[in-house]
Amino acid sequence: MSSVTTASSAPEIRTLAERVFQELQNAIVRGELAPGSKITEPGLSQTYGISRGPLREAMRRLEAHRLIERVPHVGARVVKLSMPELLELFDVREALESTAARLAAEHMTAEEIKGLRDVLAVHQGQDDLRRGEAYYQSEGDLDFHYRIVKGSHNRMLITLLCDDLYYLVRLYRTQFSASGTRPQTAFAEHHHIVDAIAAGNGERAEQLMRRHVRASRDNVAERYAATLSSQEETKEQA
Repeated sequence: MSSVTTASSAPEIRTLAERVFQELQNAIVRGELAPGSKITEPGLSQTYGISRGPLREAMRRLEAHRLIERVPHVGARVVKLSMPELLELFDVREALESTAARLAAEHMTAEEIKGLRDVLAVHQGQDDLRRGEAYYQSEGDLDFHYRIVKGSHNRMLITLLCDDLYYLVRLYRTQFSASGTRPQTAFAEHHHIVDAIAAGNGERAEQLMRRHVRASRDNVAERYAATLSSQEETKEQA
Protein backbone atom coordinates (compact mmCIF):
# COMPACT_ATOMS: atom_id res chain seq x y z
CA MET A 1 0.00 0.00 0.00
CA SER A 2 2.74 2.38 0.98
CA SER A 3 4.68 1.67 -2.24
CA VAL A 4 1.58 2.52 -4.31
CA THR A 5 1.12 5.77 -2.40
CA THR A 6 4.77 6.68 -2.83
CA ALA A 7 4.73 5.95 -6.56
CA SER A 8 1.56 7.95 -7.14
CA SER A 9 2.75 10.93 -5.11
CA ALA A 10 6.18 11.14 -6.79
CA PRO A 11 4.95 12.96 -9.96
CA GLU A 12 3.06 15.46 -7.79
CA ILE A 13 6.18 16.15 -5.71
CA ARG A 14 8.23 16.65 -8.87
CA THR A 15 5.61 19.05 -10.25
CA LEU A 16 5.60 21.08 -7.03
CA ALA A 17 9.39 21.09 -6.93
CA GLU A 18 9.53 22.31 -10.55
CA ARG A 19 7.06 25.13 -9.82
CA VAL A 20 8.96 26.28 -6.74
CA PHE A 21 12.29 25.98 -8.55
CA GLN A 22 11.03 28.22 -11.37
CA GLU A 23 9.58 30.79 -8.96
CA LEU A 24 12.71 30.93 -6.81
CA GLN A 25 14.97 31.00 -9.85
CA ASN A 26 13.09 33.98 -11.30
CA ALA A 27 13.10 35.75 -7.93
CA ILE A 28 16.88 35.33 -7.68
CA VAL A 29 17.62 36.31 -11.28
CA ARG A 30 15.45 39.43 -11.04
CA GLY A 31 16.93 40.43 -7.68
CA GLU A 32 13.77 39.91 -5.65
CA LEU A 33 15.86 37.61 -3.46
CA ALA A 34 18.98 39.69 -3.00
CA PRO A 35 22.48 38.27 -3.50
CA GLY A 36 23.86 37.06 -0.19
CA SER A 37 20.46 36.92 1.50
CA LYS A 38 19.82 33.95 3.76
CA ILE A 39 17.02 31.56 2.84
CA THR A 40 15.51 28.96 5.12
CA GLU A 41 13.30 25.96 4.49
CA PRO A 42 10.68 27.03 7.08
CA GLY A 43 10.49 30.52 5.56
CA LEU A 44 10.23 29.30 1.98
CA SER A 45 7.77 26.58 2.99
CA GLN A 46 5.50 29.20 4.49
CA THR A 47 5.90 31.62 1.58
CA TYR A 48 5.14 29.05 -1.10
CA GLY A 49 2.76 26.89 0.92
CA ILE A 50 4.46 23.57 0.22
CA SER A 51 5.95 20.76 2.28
CA ARG A 52 9.66 20.30 2.89
CA GLY A 53 10.03 17.40 0.40
CA PRO A 54 9.44 19.30 -2.87
CA LEU A 55 11.11 22.38 -1.39
CA ARG A 56 14.32 20.48 -0.72
CA GLU A 57 14.27 19.13 -4.27
CA ALA A 58 13.85 22.67 -5.61
CA MET A 59 16.71 23.90 -3.44
CA ARG A 60 18.97 21.08 -4.61
CA ARG A 61 18.35 22.19 -8.20
CA LEU A 62 19.08 25.82 -7.32
CA GLU A 63 22.33 24.74 -5.72
CA ALA A 64 23.23 22.66 -8.79
CA HIS A 65 22.60 25.75 -10.95
CA ARG A 66 24.89 27.79 -8.63
CA LEU A 67 22.10 30.16 -7.59
CA ILE A 68 22.28 29.26 -3.90
CA GLU A 69 25.16 28.03 -1.80
CA ARG A 70 25.51 26.29 1.55
CA VAL A 71 27.68 28.17 4.03
CA PRO A 72 28.98 26.39 7.16
CA HIS A 73 27.28 27.63 10.35
CA VAL A 74 25.08 29.96 8.25
CA GLY A 75 22.91 27.75 6.06
CA ALA A 76 21.68 28.39 2.54
CA ARG A 77 21.96 31.80 0.96
CA VAL A 78 21.57 33.35 -2.48
CA VAL A 79 24.90 33.33 -4.28
CA LYS A 80 26.87 36.55 -4.23
CA LEU A 81 29.97 36.78 -6.36
CA SER A 82 32.87 38.99 -5.37
CA MET A 83 34.13 41.41 -8.00
CA PRO A 84 37.07 39.13 -8.95
CA GLU A 85 34.68 36.16 -9.26
CA LEU A 86 32.30 38.20 -11.41
CA LEU A 87 35.11 39.26 -13.73
CA GLU A 88 36.28 35.65 -13.98
CA LEU A 89 32.75 34.60 -14.97
CA PHE A 90 32.69 37.14 -17.79
CA ASP A 91 36.18 36.15 -18.91
CA VAL A 92 34.89 32.58 -19.28
CA ARG A 93 31.82 33.86 -21.13
CA GLU A 94 33.99 35.83 -23.54
CA ALA A 95 36.14 32.84 -24.37
CA LEU A 96 33.36 30.30 -24.70
CA GLU A 97 30.64 32.43 -26.32
CA SER A 98 32.99 33.84 -28.94
CA THR A 99 33.91 30.25 -29.84
CA ALA A 100 30.21 29.37 -29.93
CA ALA A 101 29.56 32.26 -32.34
CA ARG A 102 32.32 31.07 -34.66
CA LEU A 103 30.94 27.52 -34.65
CA ALA A 104 27.40 28.84 -35.13
CA ALA A 105 28.53 30.58 -38.33
CA GLU A 106 29.81 27.22 -39.53
CA HIS A 107 26.92 25.01 -38.42
CA MET A 108 23.66 26.92 -37.98
CA THR A 109 20.96 26.00 -40.46
CA ALA A 110 18.91 28.57 -42.36
CA GLU A 111 15.97 27.73 -40.10
CA GLU A 112 18.05 28.29 -36.96
CA ILE A 113 19.28 31.65 -38.27
CA LYS A 114 15.70 32.65 -39.03
CA GLY A 115 14.87 31.70 -35.45
CA LEU A 116 17.58 34.07 -34.24
CA ARG A 117 16.15 36.92 -36.29
CA ASP A 118 12.66 36.11 -35.03
CA VAL A 119 13.95 36.36 -31.44
CA LEU A 120 15.40 39.80 -32.18
CA ALA A 121 12.06 40.84 -33.69
CA VAL A 122 10.37 39.84 -30.43
CA HIS A 123 12.94 41.79 -28.44
CA GLN A 124 12.44 44.86 -30.64
CA GLY A 125 8.80 44.93 -29.57
CA GLN A 126 9.66 45.22 -25.88
CA ASP A 127 8.41 48.50 -24.41
CA ASP A 128 11.38 48.83 -22.07
CA LEU A 129 13.85 48.40 -24.94
CA ARG A 130 12.03 50.97 -27.10
CA ARG A 131 12.24 53.43 -24.20
CA GLY A 132 15.93 52.62 -23.78
CA GLU A 133 15.40 51.57 -20.17
CA ALA A 134 16.26 47.87 -20.24
CA TYR A 135 16.81 44.82 -22.41
CA TYR A 136 15.44 41.81 -20.58
CA GLN A 137 15.74 38.51 -22.40
CA SER A 138 13.58 35.61 -21.30
CA GLU A 139 15.39 32.35 -20.74
CA GLY A 140 15.81 29.50 -23.18
CA ASP A 141 14.64 29.94 -26.75
CA LEU A 142 13.90 33.66 -26.25
CA ASP A 143 17.47 34.27 -25.08
CA PHE A 144 19.71 35.41 -27.94
CA HIS A 145 22.89 34.03 -26.41
CA TYR A 146 21.27 30.69 -25.57
CA ARG A 147 20.20 30.29 -29.20
CA ILE A 148 23.70 30.93 -30.52
CA VAL A 149 25.28 28.45 -28.13
CA LYS A 150 22.73 25.84 -29.20
CA GLY A 151 23.52 26.74 -32.80
CA SER A 152 27.18 25.89 -32.28
CA HIS A 153 26.12 22.23 -32.29
CA ASN A 154 28.97 21.59 -29.86
CA ARG A 155 27.71 19.44 -26.98
CA MET A 156 30.47 20.44 -24.58
CA LEU A 157 29.82 24.15 -25.07
CA ILE A 158 26.08 23.61 -24.74
CA THR A 159 26.55 21.76 -21.45
CA LEU A 160 28.85 24.44 -20.05
CA LEU A 161 26.89 27.50 -21.18
CA CYS A 162 23.28 26.29 -21.26
CA ASP A 163 23.39 24.15 -18.13
CA ASP A 164 26.36 24.66 -15.79
CA LEU A 165 26.80 28.45 -15.99
CA TYR A 166 23.58 29.59 -17.61
CA TYR A 167 21.54 30.76 -14.62
CA LEU A 168 24.45 32.39 -12.86
CA VAL A 169 25.27 34.33 -16.03
CA ARG A 170 21.60 35.31 -16.41
CA LEU A 171 21.52 36.63 -12.86
CA TYR A 172 24.28 39.17 -13.47
CA ARG A 173 23.24 39.94 -17.04
CA THR A 174 19.72 40.71 -15.90
CA GLN A 175 20.55 42.75 -12.82
CA PHE A 176 23.55 44.72 -14.04
CA SER A 177 23.80 44.79 -17.83
CA ALA A 178 20.20 44.93 -19.03
CA SER A 179 19.66 48.58 -18.16
CA GLY A 180 21.40 51.93 -18.16
CA THR A 181 22.96 53.02 -21.44
CA ARG A 182 23.53 49.46 -22.70
CA PRO A 183 20.13 48.26 -24.04
CA GLN A 184 20.01 49.82 -27.50
CA THR A 185 23.75 49.32 -28.08
CA ALA A 186 23.58 45.65 -27.07
CA PHE A 187 20.56 45.13 -29.32
CA ALA A 188 22.41 46.61 -32.31
CA GLU A 189 25.42 44.41 -31.54
CA HIS A 190 23.15 41.36 -31.59
CA HIS A 191 22.03 42.21 -35.12
CA HIS A 192 25.64 42.53 -36.33
CA ILE A 193 26.49 39.14 -34.82
CA VAL A 194 23.55 37.50 -36.58
CA ASP A 195 24.57 39.09 -39.89
CA ALA A 196 28.06 37.59 -39.52
CA ILE A 197 26.64 34.18 -38.67
CA ALA A 198 24.22 34.33 -41.61
CA ALA A 199 27.13 35.21 -43.91
CA GLY A 200 29.02 32.17 -42.66
CA ASN A 201 31.86 34.43 -41.49
CA GLY A 202 33.05 32.59 -38.40
CA GLU A 203 36.03 34.85 -37.75
CA ARG A 204 33.85 37.97 -37.85
CA ALA A 205 31.15 36.39 -35.67
CA GLU A 206 33.77 35.38 -33.09
CA GLN A 207 35.30 38.85 -33.08
CA LEU A 208 31.94 40.60 -32.70
CA MET A 209 30.81 38.30 -29.90
CA ARG A 210 34.10 38.80 -28.06
CA ARG A 211 33.68 42.58 -28.24
CA HIS A 212 30.03 42.30 -27.22
CA VAL A 213 30.70 40.22 -24.11
CA ARG A 214 33.69 42.39 -23.18
CA ALA A 215 31.53 45.53 -23.37
CA SER A 216 28.92 43.80 -21.23
CA ARG A 217 31.64 42.79 -18.77
CA ASP A 218 32.87 46.37 -18.43
CA ASN A 219 29.32 47.66 -17.98
CA VAL A 220 28.44 45.04 -15.39
CA ALA A 221 31.67 45.65 -13.47
CA GLU A 222 31.00 49.40 -13.37
CA ARG A 223 27.40 49.00 -12.22
CA TYR A 224 28.27 46.27 -9.72
CA ALA A 225 31.04 48.42 -8.21
CA ALA A 226 28.58 51.30 -7.88
CA THR A 227 26.11 49.00 -6.11
CA LEU A 228 28.76 47.78 -3.68
CA SER A 229 29.84 51.36 -2.98
CA SER A 230 26.25 52.39 -2.31
CA GLN A 231 25.79 49.47 0.07
CA GLU A 232 28.94 50.41 1.97
CA GLU A 233 27.74 54.02 2.30
CA THR A 234 24.41 52.81 3.64
CA LYS A 235 26.17 50.67 6.25
CA GLU A 236 28.34 53.59 7.37
CA GLN A 237 25.32 55.87 7.73
CA ALA A 238 23.51 53.23 9.76
